[in-house]
Amino acid sequence: MVEDVVAEKTNTDMTVPVSNVETSNSNVNTTENNRVEVNTDDDNKKKKKKKKKNTIKNIVNYYPNEIYPEGEWMVYDQDFNLARTTDEEKRYLQRDKERESHWNDVRKGAEIHRRVRRNVQNKIKPGMNLTDIADIIENATRKYTGAQDLKQMEDPKSQGIGFPTGLSINHIAAHFTPNAGDKTVLKYEDVMKVDFGVQVNGNIIDSAWTVAFDPQYDNLLAAVKDATYTGIKEAGIDVRLTDIGEAIQEVMESYEVEINGKTYQVKPCRNLCGHSIGPWTIHAGKSVPIVKNGDNTKMEEGEHFAIETFGSTGRGYVVGDGECSHYARVANVGGTPNLNSAKKLLKDIDTYFGTLPFCRRYLDRLGEEKYLFALQNLVNQGYVQDYPPLVDVKGSYTAQFEHTILLHPHKKEIVSKGDDY
Repeated sequence: MVEDVVAEKTNTDMTVPVSNVETSNSNVNTTENNRVEVNTDDDNKKKKKKKKKNTIKNIVNYYPNEIYPEGEWMVYDQDFNLARTTDEEKRYLQRDKERESHWNDVRKGAEIHRRVRRNVQNKIKPGMNLTDIADIIENATRKYTGAQDLKQMEDPKSQGIGFPTGLSINHIAAHFTPNAGDKTVLKYEDVMKVDFGVQVNGNIIDSAWTVAFDPQYDNLLAAVKDATYTGIKEAGIDVRLTDIGEAIQEVMESYEVEINGKTYQVKPCRNLCGHSIGPWTIHAGKSVPIVKNGDNTKMEEGEHFAIETFGSTGRGYVVGDGECSHYARVANVGGTPNLNSAKKLLKDIDTYFGTLPFCRRYLDRLGEEKYLFALQNLVNQGYVQDYPPLVDVKGSYTAQFEHTILLHPHKKEIVSKGDDY
């Protein structure tokens, strides 16, 4: 605050002449009327505290040439490359040129994912409402992708959010995001999985981490992070999926965690898996198990996978339970819904999401009203699939870590890798 220095009041107001005031160049300024303005130390401190606002812009402002950073490269453990012929490699190089645009889109999504999580990680605190956390993540994603208003976009599905932000707490392992009006507050003793996606031209980045404030959960998080990186290390061309699951299981089950004086072996959630990713399709057909399951299907060159693991102090098995928030259009289902309201809703889903997953809050944002009956009708008729929360037993704690990888001919790329996890 700027204060005027004036004399004590007598019969008339009188301003002290400048010459009668001790001044210093740094703290005192004179006005045109020879009044003295004094900047106090408190004023200077306040001025110093002012920081430039960190604004989020479309990612193209940071990469005007539209070439995005590569992820972290990792060599394959296998020696299968020695058997590849020159002709095979030449054919790959030709295919790789055709894939360059695809890979660049994936890397663009990955760079956005890194920036969004960097923006939110130091903001997540106990006492926050889950809706506020989801808004921070999703609004940043919209700004970086230029998808703030889907209705104003020439192609609303060209880039933006890949799927609803998962904020699953404690025994809820996955597929929870707050619906409108949800009052859930994050507590110090909670373990929260943060799972969100970014898509560019249908190329999806799927990556997740776990937030825990109480250090007693550290070993649970360490087990799952170690297991995820074990899965990434084992992944490669011609590798059998069951072998990846076996390696993950061995690592995760080697950990124990003590919570409130009780010791638990960390168990893999055996019916949750990583997965291949396809254009506009978050689960493209191949499942990457986190336990040995006998699936001899092999990974192939050029494929795009989400390697994710879940560890639990409970049964290590999840079931669908609770109010649903996640939905997705079922691909290649024709016909016409039997309700006019369902027809309109399906048209909007096709326009704004296509086969990408969505949640109720996204419908609210589009201005949809009184849509729950129509949405359930679409689920009942098979046009839309619902995905309720996946939960272990109450009282247990679950953790998750996940990265998206690309399988190149001689090495793999952990495209979503950052300096955080």
